[in-house]
Amino acid sequence: MTKPVVDYDVKDLSLAPDGLLRIEWAAREMPVIALIRQRFHEEKPLAGLRVSACLHVTTETANLALALADGGAHVTLCASNPLSTQDDVAAALVSQYNIPVFAVRGEDNQTYYRHIHAALAHRPQVTLDDGADLVSTLHKERRELLPDVLAGTEETTTGVIRLRSMAREGALAYPIIAVNDADTKHLFDNRYGTGQSTIDGITRATNVLWAGKTVVVAGYGWCGRGVAMRARGLGAQVVVTEVEAVRALEAAMDGLRVMPMAEAARIGDIFITVTGDVNVISTEHFELMKDGAILANSGHFNVELNIAALEDMAEGKRQLRSHVVEYRLMDGRRLFLLAEGRLINLAAAEGHPASVMDMSFADQALCVEYIARRTERLPVAVHTVPADIDAEVARLKLRSMHISIDELTAEQRKYLESWESGT
Repeated sequence: MTKPVVDYDVKDLSLAPDGLLRIEWAAREMPVIALIRQRFHEEKPLAGLRVSACLHVTTETANLALALADGGAHVTLCASNPLSTQDDVAAALVSQYNIPVFAVRGEDNQTYYRHIHAALAHRPQVTLDDGADLVSTLHKERRELLPDVLAGTEETTTGVIRLRSMAREGALAYPIIAVNDADTKHLFDNRYGTGQSTIDGITRATNVLWAGKTVVVAGYGWCGRGVAMRARGLGAQVVVTEVEAVRALEAAMDGLRVMPMAEAARIGDIFITVTGDVNVISTEHFELMKDGAILANSGHFNVELNIAALEDMAEGKRQLRSHVVEYRLMDGRRLFLLAEGRLINLAAAEGHPASVMDMSFADQALCVEYIARRTERLPVAVHTVPADIDAEVARLKLRSMHISIDELTAEQRKYLESWESGT
């Protein structure tokens, strides 16, 4: 194997052949990225652009990185979660494509941030983030790099929340495009991707039968909707907890039971958090849970389950399966925490299916092109994805699925654009 000519920190370069095969397999389900990659290869719209990406290092991310590289960008990649890296994919990107990758599955917190700093040492002109750890580190510790940054993109709900907070406080130093808020991202990735992959991760970790279980879903945003939909489809009785009245009302009208977590804690068999907030399930809830309750998180950070409180309550714990830790409480009850409270769909499974990530990463690629082609910088703010990019991704996805749709006639378009016509 040829020694890479780039800096990197991955687990084992000998894993690269398996990673190549998996990247190729994912590409079969990513036709939109393939079309963009082909055009990028011909046009080189990103020529010389330095891109630092803090994303889950998976087969799907690899195909995004390759598309950006084919567009002429110099891409550096680090992990956005310590447990989400696919080590064979990281090895393949380094050894076969000379893309610097700094990511090792299971890395500790110190290594995680060392890898972020390694990606920032690339002196990025564009950042791609998933959770805003790269952006926040850049603002807190590497401010000397800020003048080089044209703009960035953010992939996930939690990151957009953090970045909007920075913008409100006047702390944000460069513009960010909220890819998460594109219709072709959150309506599909968050709902169908998170829904399927969360159930997949819990099933792989536990081999539990869903039918007949009471599943408590904390949060009824697009991710919560997807999880609830899939759990219900497998025969579970789904309970939703919420803090927002409109979402709670929607869950009720979708036929789900809605109640406070203090009530749901007594009856749940499986608890899944997807809120993006802290300590959604905490001491007062653990005290009420039945023996054998399973705890999982599919929000971006491992803060939704109060693990420190669970540790304090437990008289002992033991590892039962690869991603299952049993906490034995003082009264003899056992609670089972999955994947250290981190993203269950990436820690215990493979994350979202490639087909849905095809749209999310197409949004990312086209937004990077949009940033690169601009003659003037965007104002410093959190921006929405341009509508034409969202629509183009949808059109390309439909074409890849061999689905045709109608077009407005001239008469219909005129009617929609006028106000004179009535009944």
